[in-house]
Amino acid sequence: MKSLFFAPAADAALICLGSLTLGLGAMHARAEDSTYVYTVQVSATVQASAPPQITLNWEPDPYGANSYAIWRKAKSDTNWGPVIATLPGSALSYTDTNVAVGVAYEYQFIKQATLGYIGTGYIYSGIDAPLTESRGKLLLIVATNSTASLSSELARLQSDLTGDGWQVIRHDVSTNDTVDSVKTVITNDYYADPINVNTVFLFGHVPVLQSGNLSYDGHDPTRAMPADSFYGDVNNDWPTDVEPTNNLSFLPSDVTLMVGRVDLSNMPSEGDEVDLLRNYLNKDHNWRSKLVTVPRQALMGNVDGDRNGEADAASGYRAFGPLVGLGELTEANVEYATTNNDRWITLAATGEYLWAYGCGGGSPDSIGGLGTNCAPATTNPPCSYMYSTDVVGQDAHAVFVLFFGSWFAEWDLPDDLMRSVLATPSLGLTACESGRPHWFVHHMGLGETIGYSTRLSMNNSTFYQTQSNKFTRATFISLMGDPTLRADPVAPPGGLTATAGAGGIALNWTPSTDNVQGYYVYRAATPAGPFARLTPSLLTGTNYLDAEVSRGTDTYMVRAVALEINPSGSYFDPSQGVFVTVSNPAILIQPARSANALRLTWNSQPGLAYRVWGENNASQTNWSNLSGSITATGTNLTWTDTNASAASQRFYRVSSP
Repeated sequence: MKSLFFAPAADAALICLGSLTLGLGAMHARAEDSTYVYTVQVSATVQASAPPQITLNWEPDPYGANSYAIWRKAKSDTNWGPVIATLPGSALSYTDTNVAVGVAYEYQFIKQATLGYIGTGYIYSGIDAPLTESRGKLLLIVATNSTASLSSELARLQSDLTGDGWQVIRHDVSTNDTVDSVKTVITNDYYADPINVNTVFLFGHVPVLQSGNLSYDGHDPTRAMPADSFYGDVNNDWPTDVEPTNNLSFLPSDVTLMVGRVDLSNMPSEGDEVDLLRNYLNKDHNWRSKLVTVPRQALMGNVDGDRNGEADAASGYRAFGPLVGLGELTEANVEYATTNNDRWITLAATGEYLWAYGCGGGSPDSIGGLGTNCAPATTNPPCSYMYSTDVVGQDAHAVFVLFFGSWFAEWDLPDDLMRSVLATPSLGLTACESGRPHWFVHHMGLGETIGYSTRLSMNNSTFYQTQSNKFTRATFISLMGDPTLRADPVAPPGGLTATAGAGGIALNWTPSTDNVQGYYVYRAATPAGPFARLTPSLLTGTNYLDAEVSRGTDTYMVRAVALEINPSGSYFDPSQGVFVTVSNPAILIQPARSANALRLTWNSQPGLAYRVWGENNASQTNWSNLSGSITATGTNLTWTDTNASAASQRFYRVSSP
């Protein structure tokens, strides 16, 4: 047996005081890589044809496993139920044949390792899991102090959110407002529609609540930390009048609303706040519209190692199997060597990653072991510090990022490392502190949002298990970034046009550049929705005729739908919607009587067909087509009812078509 050293954090407050002696397998060359043994790194392949089945595959434990136990539940279930399989430690796969096409399942794995530790893994899998079209109501809370010049970008964001199935309610607030007043805005909207309001997107420097009396990173003194979980609470069980801080360290009840924040204030070394916010909105739009793509790969920078079984880096190892697949993880060199070619920041700057994790000794604006800089004011330092200026200046190419280190939960400090991910020029869209406690993001494999994972991680205590999980339900758990983002964007259709014709409104569009199953068409009275789907099934063509034309102005939306196949399974994945608004003026009828007839004149559109309907009964339940189809050649149309005097009364209406 060889002695394997698990690298401690560079930060003295986080240093592991011992090492774990394990048998070192040949598959990993560097000591810090083996923290993954505290997880079950699992992915799935699925089969829709008879018999439908989900095959779950995982990486072996080089030090040996005694057994694997597997549980399964529906996403909304609040307990795991009985074990569905107990497998020997040599097993590397399990095939579940008790599954149905169009249904998603959540699996839990617990490994009993030969050396006494446990490993856990989670995956949300399904075969052709169903489409999510409507996502509920989102409260967009905009701090206007630094966003006045972003009106067009914010309008585009609202349109993008609508096109992804959200109904958006926007509120403008001031950075100088109290957190209580902002919370009141949120709870008022929630209680007006508790079934549908489920997400809060804080944009700009929305007032920040400092809450708690903790030291999650071992630094003295204990202190309050920013707590956006406050804005997700609707139970009114936080202390009243919480300004400016309160002593609530752990959630008194589950957070109800998904919450995320994009706040790029007080980042003096990264650039102008307004420019950073504008760039974030551009990145957000480009990601949603698939104007940028990244390979399904993940990057790991694990300085902390095992840390006597705490294994904070397990957050990344556990997540990456379902999201990028086994074998798609790049390990950065975090040992104090002279080469910089495979450092975390170098790899992030030269490659592209859907997911990334990094842990090490932290300061508000740096992390040890992931960079190429020397620590200041020290002699003979290891040149391995990564600063927020490196993340932005070298443009780290990672979309969803998880970090762990000292001070990272205090994201409102100047030049904060966490928020620097959002300030990167090209890709960075979300960041969170994951390790104390661990985050669980596996639902994103089948199209859930990062906001869903945020709320789940905030509320988790022991339901989702790890070898060790400190500070669960702490009030400081927060998401930096847009909470509505998903991991698998689909290229939307383009060039949507609407033309009024004889049969109705004719829609035409250019196809998605992705391999899609087809298109759905929707209609709403306003561009803000809500939209109702007009097509009962997917259209394989790129046109649609709406014959049920309403009078007034309508907005149409078209979304492409792909069958996304990834390491979690397969699911139907909608693109962003594209929109067109068309005006169909109300028909105004002007009657004129003659001796034995009634002449009707109304406004018309050339090329459209019109019909005049008549009903002699005041109940107006039995309309008859009096005129047949009349095609307009001008902007006014006239038809005469020569039988008008045959009835004591007659009601008329004109329709098109």
